[in-house]
Amino acid sequence: MNKSEIRKKILKVRKFNKFKNLNINFQKVFNVIKKEKIKGRVIGGYYPYNHEIDIMEILEKFESQNYQISLPKIKKNFQMNFFQWSIKEPLAINKYGIPEPTSNVIKYPNILLVPLVAYDKDFNRIGYGGGFYDRYMAKFNKRKNFVTIGLAYSFQKVKKIPIDKYDMKLDYIITEKKG
Repeated sequence: MNKSEIRKKILKVRKFNKFKNLNINFQKVFNVIKKEKIKGRVIGGYYPYNHEIDIMEILEKFESQNYQISLPKIKKNFQMNFFQWSIKEPLAINKYGIPEPTSNVIKYPNILLVPLVAYDKDFNRIGYGGGFYDRYMAKFNKRKNFVTIGLAYSFQKVKKIPIDKYDMKLDYIITEKKG
């Protein structure tokens, strides 16, 4: 299957499973950060959209442990940056219908929690096809003290993701079953 076919199939399955109340344990994410000995305390999160894993509780727990939270804002030319945000602050809806922070303070994350549509055993991922996360990760991937953690449901795993030179692998993938 090509990326488009995989995306279509998994999005349909994800929508069907949205009522199963599956979630990811905060401790699984925190254990990865401890294992990696990440010194920075800026978490790049996302606001759940289109039946993605809901990470609001995870972000709230990180914030209560004095981590700074940042969320992405879409820019022109399929670019994005992460901006300071707190659980207590409002969000604005962008042109794609995705909530974004209203802050204009850029916060570069040390830990990037990445939503995805599908993934494979080699830590490859498929998103919605815009390449926003691949471009962002390409800028920071060689930086020390930067780790990417994909968050997904276990049923989003596929045998093999077709990749090209622009696709960025994740460092970790955590599901409701493993992490």
